Amino acid sequence: MRSVGVEEELLLVDARSGEPLALSGVVLAAADRSAGHLPGRGGAPAHTFEKELHEEQLEFATKPVTEMGELLEEITRWRAEAARHAASAGALVAALGTSPLPVRPSMSAGRRYEWVGEQFGLTAQEQLTCGCHVHVSVESDEEGVAVLDRIRPWLPVLTAMSANSPFWQGQDSGYGSYRSRVWNRLPSAGATDVFGSADRYHEQVRAMVDTGVLRDEGMIWFDARLSAAYPTVEVRVADVCLEAFTPVLLAALVRGLVETAAREWRDGRPPAAISTSLLRLASWRAGRSGLDGPLLHPRTMRETSPAGAVEALYAHVREALADHGDDERVREGIARLMERGNGARVQRELLRTEGDLEAVVTRCARLTTPPAG
Repeated sequence: MRSVGVEEELLLVDARSGEPLALSGVVLAAADRSAGHLPGRGGAPAHTFEKELHEEQLEFATKPVTEMGELLEEITRWRAEAARHAASAGALVAALGTSPLPVRPSMSAGRRYEWVGEQFGLTAQEQLTCGCHVHVSVESDEEGVAVLDRIRPWLPVLTAMSANSPFWQGQDSGYGSYRSRVWNRLPSAGATDVFGSADRYHEQVRAMVDTGVLRDEGMIWFDARLSAAYPTVEVRVADVCLEAFTPVLLAALVRGLVETAAREWRDGRPPAAISTSLLRLASWRAGRSGLDGPLLHPRTMRETSPAGAVEALYAHVREALADHGDDERVREGIARLMERGNGARVQRELLRTEGDLEAVVTRCARLTTPPAG
């Protein structure tokens, strides 16, 4: 069975005002101390937290697992650990795709981040966005690229399901996932053409790096890519999600997409002949609508309802879900998500009931790490 891992980026916010706080270094130091790791003593800390582009962010990655119940336990555990370390600095962690409140982000220290800031200017400064990346194991680069070629039209549905960034600099953006729009300002982000083979994929990556626009292969920010560090396909289109059940739902669907695509490749079925231009429109539509407006159907690229697009995705991967033992969990997760709404809907409803964005942030922090039991 294919293994799955999830990376989540969390926002560090003030416990009372909800404003983002540039405290990642402090929180990471607290995590190091808790794990018994002292700087300069050598050895890796016994935790999974890392800094990100901005000091208002904290990232963690789960270990690879094969059971979705174990993945839920991993995500819940590391969110709780992140909250514990943040609390020692007077902060909360919130699983929000963007800050609802106005913020001037602080770039993290380090040569790589300095290079990004100098190269991309204001675009880099504005990248205080928090995503959720799903890794699924593949047997080879050839299989991985075959998967990338075949999952392209389905990825916008995942963006819509995960949409959790309606607010930007204190205003309603009009988007469900404004994070996806900010992220796609970067030069290598977004949908890709069909590659056709692993050799062509790697040739394209080398050519992009050789332009000098990108520093290295780590800046290949495709919607989905071969991981440079692990034998996985990495799907990068989702906002970080408010409640822990949602990234598990996404992970199960992504594994289903990967397995379905690999089977199609082995059976000699070609990728769908959908242009990258149409995929860019589908991605925009998903970011704009979330689950509260029309989406483009992954097969026809014509408008359909959110329920229609999600149902098409489920039907496409259902056989693989059943083989993995994930079908019931996914059906229940989809029903829960469609009934309660994604993070964007929850945030807007909280604003209507609570009356201000400060309360939205602090309430969302509680949804990120609810009390045990």
